[in-house]
Amino acid sequence: MRVQAAAAFRIDEIYRYTRDRWGAEQADRYIMGLFTAFDRIATNGVASKPIPAEFGVEGYFFRYESHIVYWRWLSGGEVGIVTVLHERMHQIERFRDVFGP
Repeated sequence: MRVQAAAAFRIDEIYRYTRDRWGAEQADRYIMGLFTAFDRIATNGVASKPIPAEFGVEGYFFRYESHIVYWRWLSGGEVGIVTVLHERMHQIERFRDVFGP
């Protein structure tokens, strides 16, 4: 599993927000749960759905608590975590920013 740059940035933001709002213990627990979910992708341990064709990108997504995790298969069969967005974020623009053309 590889966490790509945009996803790493978002995970850092999520950690800081959660830590500032609810404390370091809760932030640690949330991020650890997120990474546990990442590890379960390759074994079909999370229910992922394909990104709808109208977005114009190839990949999958699943919900983890209040966030949506977007991922895709990388060359060699490795899972690439593309980004993690809060459920309220506008997704079409964000997709194009992180997946590229």
